Amino acid sequence: MTALVPPPRTAPGLLPARRLVRTEGGERLPALLWAAGPGWRMISNAVLGGGIGERAWVLNAQVAHGYRRRDPDRHLARLAAGFGTVGPGVGLMTAADVSRNGQSRDGGAEALATVGLTVRGWAAAADEGGVALAPPGTVNVVAALPVALTDAALVNAVATATEAKVQALLDAGYDCSGTPTDAVCVAARVPRPGEEVHPFAGPRSRWGARLARAVHRAVAAATPAP
Repeated sequence: MTALVPPPRTAPGLLPARRLVRTEGGERLPALLWAAGPGWRMISNAVLGGGIGERAWVLNAQVAHGYRRRDPDRHLARLAAGFGTVGPGVGLMTAADVSRNGQSRDGGAEALATVGLTVRGWAAAADEGGVALAPPGTVNVVAALPVALTDAALVNAVATATEAKVQALLDAGYDCSGTPTDAVCVAARVPRPGEEVHPFAGPRSRWGARLARAVHRAVAAATPAP
């Protein structure tokens, strides 16, 4: 899919995120930036860089409580540029404290999670919905696998990561499946000539199982006590 693909990386340091700080409205706000570089395909429901495609970075930016901007994509793009990112990337945001994050590795799969549960509930609720930007909360999960996945497996990986997130919240004692604005980003390698492209990422597949365990532990580590 591209000629400029770096060699596969080993599990340690697959998803190193730098903690950066900016000042907005007189408030110091941290952010986590994973400068992944070339050679990654990502899938995400993020407002910036969502969908499936090659992405070079992931930004998880903390915003002030009461955030009400209606252009979060442009806001995130400006923040990312200010942090020196190059090329297309994925931008997430949350009102949760990103300094209090959880990270985990399992057999080459890695996950990083930030958890805010001020506004939480069950996905299958009785109301009609319609909330695009909710009050403070948001569970953001970023995960990386050192292998190539098909498009279908990438979709499967999002489902697996989400199931693991919900399992972690229930294990922590919360009666919810998440918040209205939860986001996930799963990164996999761009296929190299002759390299296996994995067709499955469900929770009982080899890489899906590793992904699930890594996400579960990362979310658990970042989740405050009820």
